[in-house]
Amino acid sequence: MSESLHTVPTLPTTRPSGCPFDPPAELLDARRHGPISRFTHVGGRPGWLITGYDLVRSVLADPRFSSRKELLNVGDFEVPPAPPGEFLLMDEPQHGRYRKPLVGRFTVRRMRLLTERIEQITADCLDAMEKAGPPTDLVTAFAKPIPTIVICELLGVPYQDRASFQEQIDTFMGGETGEEELIAAYTATQEYLAELVAAKRANPTDDVLSELTDSDLTDEELRGISLILLAAGFDTTANMLSLGTFALLQNPAQLAALRADPTLTDGAVEELLRYLSVAKTFMRTALEDVEVGGRIIEAGTTVVLSYNTANRDPERFADPHMLDLQRQDVGGHLAFSHGIHQCLGQQLARVEMRVAFRALLDRFPTLRLAVPAEDVVLRPETADIYGVKSLPVTWDKE
Repeated sequence: MSESLHTVPTLPTTRPSGCPFDPPAELLDARRHGPISRFTHVGGRPGWLITGYDLVRSVLADPRFSSRKELLNVGDFEVPPAPPGEFLLMDEPQHGRYRKPLVGRFTVRRMRLLTERIEQITADCLDAMEKAGPPTDLVTAFAKPIPTIVICELLGVPYQDRASFQEQIDTFMGGETGEEELIAAYTATQEYLAELVAAKRANPTDDVLSELTDSDLTDEELRGISLILLAAGFDTTANMLSLGTFALLQNPAQLAALRADPTLTDGAVEELLRYLSVAKTFMRTALEDVEVGGRIIEAGTTVVLSYNTANRDPERFADPHMLDLQRQDVGGHLAFSHGIHQCLGQQLARVEMRVAFRALLDRFPTLRLAVPAEDVVLRPETADIYGVKSLPVTWDKE
């Protein structure tokens, strides 16, 4: 592999036609040339693309790189700061102020206590699928409802509001809407959350958002925190369930092994997280000149961190392009990021996926695609989270 400086014109927007689970070919080619490349942001500014596992991980843990939205230097325009509460786009101490009250509410122990409820929600979805009969769209019947109901119950979103909220999140995170429609969906969500926060302050219930109203956080801050939790808690897991099922159905030997041995479930979830990396890329901006991989990244330069190539780095994972549910080196994958911004809800996502995948495969042992694989409709590469828009499946009725 050459260590000479490789250049990528701009971030690619399409996946290989032969395998929708692989990262774009240009990113894989960049990784083969070395873990760091020059490239141009969509807005025209020069930047750096980091594709290697070790370098991505090091940047995520380096306080000299900022997550602040307003520092993004991608074009000849100003980027506004993140609204109060939207802590994913902030540094310390603001980030810690918002995250700290949440940490104790998303521990491994507390998430495992939700297992029985998640099992019931999953069983209800599968009951409805079975009653309606094949074929069905697994996205709308299974992948979306489970995480939506779980996160809405955690935060206290009323049942009757879930469908409209889910639609708004789909609109501004799906990567296919125009700016006007995107702003309208985002604004509608913000307005709804403002009403929800006010209702929780007036009449607290048994949920995370009500608990947070008893802190020093303002209504505006609570609205931002709620948006982050709801969007991340729904969209990422929903796409992992749908795209993960698609990947399993396309790997029959791995699927057969998982069906036959329930003890593989935990490892299978971790391997699917690594293999698919639905949260594809994140950006950081250098606060000072920093040497990364033998290159100097100048202060004010924004870098793109490619999680999907880092999780396919052959220097970290053996046979990285192979889906191997019994992989021994899957630990340490970056699907949930790393450093202070490591996903707060990762334990919840793990519980949901373990329960849902296991129950789906047990309930429908003959589950299979209802259309050719090439006809499955995928989210565009421009979406914040990669995934499946529609996954038609069928099974043999008993």
